Amino acid sequence: MKALIVEDKSYIRKGLINLLNLVEFEVDVVGECETVKEAIIVSKACEPELIFLDINLPDGNAFDFLEATEYQNFKVIFITAYEEYALKALKMGAVDYLLKPVDIDELKTALQKVEKQPLAEQKEKIQNTRQIWNNENSNLILSLQDSFQVLNLKELLYCETDKGYTTFYCLDGKKYMVSKTLKEFEGQLLKANFTRPHQSFMVNLRFIDKYDKSGVIYLKNGRKIPVSTRKKEAFLSAFLKANLS
Repeated sequence: MKALIVEDKSYIRKGLINLLNLVEFEVDVVGECETVKEAIIVSKACEPELIFLDINLPDGNAFDFLEATEYQNFKVIFITAYEEYALKALKMGAVDYLLKPVDIDELKTALQKVEKQPLAEQKEKIQNTRQIWNNENSNLILSLQDSFQVLNLKELLYCETDKGYTTFYCLDGKKYMVSKTLKEFEGQLLKANFTRPHQSFMVNLRFIDKYDKSGVIYLKNGRKIPVSTRKKEAFLSAFLKANLS
């Protein structure tokens, strides 16, 4: 079975390949990808029969990829970190998934399921999962030191990342810090009307009051957010699209 691994962390890809060499299933990894854009190109070229597909990718999520490829003729095993919203969608949709770090026994079980399951049946389950995901995607679950915090993304002003930590600033003045980088959340936030004008910030487009051409965003609460030269063109495109549509 020809397989493609779509996962942005190299150590996860390497670990999965090592485990595949230890199981009794004949799986030939024909490619590795880190982004949705790359996966679309490589999957069309390689025509894999199975894709190990990470839920959150730097430029989108698994369902963006599946929509762009129209599911083609491959089966899917999702890969996810323990994020409550992702796991709930996967469980309720009853599709095959692996938690990071991947366990060899769980890998064997997933391969057994995907081998027996007809392609049409899995496509239907993935569609169900996608609907659940979209319903859940308006919230973000943050793993804090002593609890899980639910954030309504429509009430999130902006996020700031620094030295491996990300702080979320809400409309009601509350803020929450987690020990993850902004990249971990970027895919979901982009789908929820956020933009990344600077490596250290993501901003809710709904709460931008104005953009100063000197390279500064003014939020409706008075906060100033810098726009980097490298990201200026992409930001302006998202900003104008959000305000003209």
